[in-house]
Amino acid sequence: MSQNNQGLYEAIAKLAEVANGLGNSTEDFDEECKGDQKLESPSHKGVPGCTLKFLPKRLLVEAAKTATKINPVNAPLLRPVVALSEGYHVTDPFRIAVMTSKYWGPTPRRLTVSFMESTPSDLKARIISHMNAWTKTACISFIETNGTGDVRISRGPGGYYSYLGTDILHIPKNRQTMNLEGFNMNTPESEYKRVIRHETGHTLGFPHEHMREDLVARIDPVKAYKWFLETYGWDPPTVYAQVLTPLDEASLVGTPVDQTSIMCYQLPGLITKDGNPILGGTDINPTDYTFAGKIYPKSGYVVISQEQDGWAESEDVEVTV
Repeated sequence: MSQNNQGLYEAIAKLAEVANGLGNSTEDFDEECKGDQKLESPSHKGVPGCTLKFLPKRLLVEAAKTATKINPVNAPLLRPVVALSEGYHVTDPFRIAVMTSKYWGPTPRRLTVSFMESTPSDLKARIISHMNAWTKTACISFIETNGTGDVRISRGPGGYYSYLGTDILHIPKNRQTMNLEGFNMNTPESEYKRVIRHETGHTLGFPHEHMREDLVARIDPVKAYKWFLETYGWDPPTVYAQVLTPLDEASLVGTPVDQTSIMCYQLPGLITKDGNPILGGTDINPTDYTFAGKIYPKSGYVVISQEQDGWAESEDVEVTV
């Protein structure tokens, strides 16, 4: 295996390994907030950014199987000829699991939503309306249920987070799949756009944009560890997993790097090598909508014309080997 590919695999594997130290991803899920509570409105400055949640390591292989059954395209692109020549063990279930995407597939789908705490009807409607902002171009929508939802939302302690895409199916039914600490009707509309639409992006299977290789390369690790510890109390494994581990670009079905994506953290120039901030997104932008439309094509919405780069069938070249 080449040194670069070995490093890539080790980074991906490490991301899964450190998941056991990240809140609800431990072998024993954290106790979640239940029942009636007085929940304070969050402060953008005082509440950590989203923490993308990982399943316990023991569930990674099963979750990968689930993801590929729901949507075969989730299976990782292993490039078998290159992989074999460089020493990959492409049949290793764990290696495959940590490289598997978690998209729901192109068939229109409704995911049900329920709330862990007693929640006013107007607040439920407001939250779900922001979740459905993605339906402008995507064929997946969210609908409230009085039963146990596919998506289960808590407004209790723990900051903001969501599990990724089809992984939510592996979360025990009495646990939340998304956390929106302190959200209430007094929370600013800008926070609804910034936080709820971001977390819903994770539920749709979209990873963090700031973990694209080009953006991670701009971050000074020493400064990042110090800043996240002082600002949010994050320990080094959390910072490594949530900020400093680049995604495998070869396995991404996405768009060019976009630091204004709703899926991108706002990161200060204090932690970048060049002193310039990573802008981050505050709402779903046109690139996000385009990407969502490609992954979850909505009938009647055309993202791009395939004919622009195509030709007539009569011009096809017959190849004989």
